[in-house]
Amino acid sequence: MDFLTNEFMVDPKRFDGPLLVTGAGGCLGAWTMAILARSGVECVGFDLTSERHRPALVMGTEDADALNWETGDITNFDNLKEIIRKHDITAIIHYAGLQVPFCRANPALGARVNVEGTINVLQAAREIGIKRTALASSVAAHAMPPGGPWSETLYGAYKQANEHTAYVYWADWRVPSVCLRPSIVYGIARDQGMSSKSTIAIQAAALNQEYVVPFSGQLGWLYAGEAAAAFIAAVSQTGDGAPCFDLNGTCETLEGGLEVLRSIAPGAKINCDGPPLPFPANLDDSPLRNHLPDYPSISVESGIRTTYLAFQALKSQGRLPQLPE
Repeated sequence: MDFLTNEFMVDPKRFDGPLLVTGAGGCLGAWTMAILARSGVECVGFDLTSERHRPALVMGTEDADALNWETGDITNFDNLKEIIRKHDITAIIHYAGLQVPFCRANPALGARVNVEGTINVLQAAREIGIKRTALASSVAAHAMPPGGPWSETLYGAYKQANEHTAYVYWADWRVPSVCLRPSIVYGIARDQGMSSKSTIAIQAAALNQEYVVPFSGQLGWLYAGEAAAAFIAAVSQTGDGAPCFDLNGTCETLEGGLEVLRSIAPGAKINCDGPPLPFPANLDDSPLRNHLPDYPSISVESGIRTTYLAFQALKSQGRLPQLPE
């Protein structure tokens, strides 16, 4: 599966020590670990479990099993700090968090994981002196404060709290960080949450199954490799301040993306039916790109094609999962 990460390789000399990736078992965590490991950058994955099926989809089972990996709870500050000290971590990419439906189902747990977990990362960076930290916010944060055109969610509220918390850590204690708000991530290993359905449609085409995406309209199509590359670029330089940037990808309708899919997989029985997602789709990446070292930009056509070919490769290897429920 090396073709997935070939264009995202980075120079190990851009880093001055090992990186910690929290939420390493998730989609962006899997891509980030795969890119770093293949690039020869020392990295440590941190997640609640040692389960690595998403990294295995991106980089292969053998390479995923060989990753340096620690298990623990992001809400346990002492454990997190111990792991950072154990591995002499010099940079952190923080993805660990619960998504929209999980925050809705258990608000208190969502707050502990998403808000307290982020505070723990920033506090550890403060106490240990880490100057390279990237935090994952979300396009959902744009719905706050309430009353605008976008859907208010607990998830979005927690993410906006994290953005302001990062600013205070800089203002009060000079703890630098970069906060990125990914839009609708798609690609191999994106299999959870409502906005994952554009990826599930590509998987369904590879499985020769019918599928109806339950939304339509404009999306910020953000390829998983491009998103991971942006987070890696964010910690490839010493931080200054606590800026927050949109990470949008390419604005395109879902209908347009499905037309691309049908051109790649003629006969695919993939459609959509539903209202647009209640999040902004046409945000500007240029402030982020002006702030960071260069990282690849992936077109919708290229991202969908590569994702479809990867699903086909997994199918030929007998490793393509069934469609999520």
